Parts: sequence; C-alpha cells; structure tokens
Amino acid sequence: MRNTSVNRVTNETSIQLSFDIDGKGNADLETGVPFLTHMLDLFTKHGQFDLAIRANGDTEIDDHHTTEDIGICLGQVLREALGNKSGIKRYGNAFVPMDEALAQVVVDLSNRPHFVMKGDLPSQRVGSFDTELVHEFLWKLALEARINLHVIIHYGHNTHHMIEAVFKALGRALDEATMIDPRVKGVPSTKGLL
Repeated sequence: MRNTSVNRVTNETSIQLSFDIDGKGNADLETGVPFLTHMLDLFTKHGQFDLAIRANGDTEIDDHHTTEDIGICLGQVLREALGNKSGIKRYGNAFVPMDEALAQVVVDLSNRPHFVMKGDLPSQRVGSFDTELVHEFLWKLALEARINLHVIIHYGHNTHHMIEAVFKALGRALDEATMIDPRVKGVPSTKGLL
C-alpha cells in the first residue's frame, strides 16, 4: 500500500494529513485557507490520489504558515508513500490549459530536491490568498518530497486560471511519475538507488 499520514504541530499550525498515491481522486480537506483548499481539491482529483487534511493555523495573521506547513507535510507523505520507488516511472510531464492560461509541470522523483518556477502571476492576490504562497507551497513540497520540480506558466492573464492550471498539471505529472511500470525492474536509475 502506497499511503501514509503525518501529524505536525508547531506554535503556528496543527496539521493532520493522510495521502494515498493509488487513490480514486477523493479529497477531504479542511485547510483554513479556502483558495488552497480549492487548489488541493483539483490536485487530488486530477492526480487520482486520496488526500485528507485537517489544518488549524494562525490565519488571523496571514495564510503563510498554514500554506507552507501543508506543503511540508504533503512532501513528507509523498516521499514516505513512495518507499524505495521500485517499479515507478519516475518522470512525469503534464501540460494543462485553463481557458486562456497554459501551465506545464515536469517532475523527477530523483531524491535530488530542486525547484524552478518560471512565469509571472499578474495579480498579488486571488481573493484573500497571497499568490506568492504558490511558490512557497511548491518549493516546500519539492524539498520535503526530495523531488525535482519544474513549473512553467507559459501564458495567461487571469491569475486564478494560471494557478489552477499549475495545480491540475502538478496532479497529472505526479500521477504519471508515481505509476508502476511493469517493464521497470527495481529502481529506475543506473545508480540502483533513488
């Protein structure tokens, strides 16, 4: 079974998160950050994962700590659920359009954390959500999951659409990379270890 859970409690947040790679696209989310909840619902559905989150954070200050810590927790459970990565495809690539916006996400489940995000978001906020937190969330996810994550927003002018395309593409790229490929014997690396 490729699933796991984590509990993280700090002076700023309390997060319970469970994740199943081989899910059915079911999301049960209470993040306290409505726009992030919406994006994670899309990520879960398009990645065909199962994701449950109960998060309480200091959102009276802003959404930073909660968003960052959910990224940390999601990265941790992804890494743990993958185990030794035997038989996985390892790489994933997805283009997703959302009306006028086009985003691409490319991942390598390499155990070599790296994050690159290209493309500018035209608005600093979507509703009450600070759009710089998209970068913060994805960066912490990549670090904790120990994956190489590249996000490219090719174009768009509606910030909501652009971010939505990113989260859908993230789900689809991770779905592809985590798939078991019957042709792969052992770990997909000439080093013999990921």
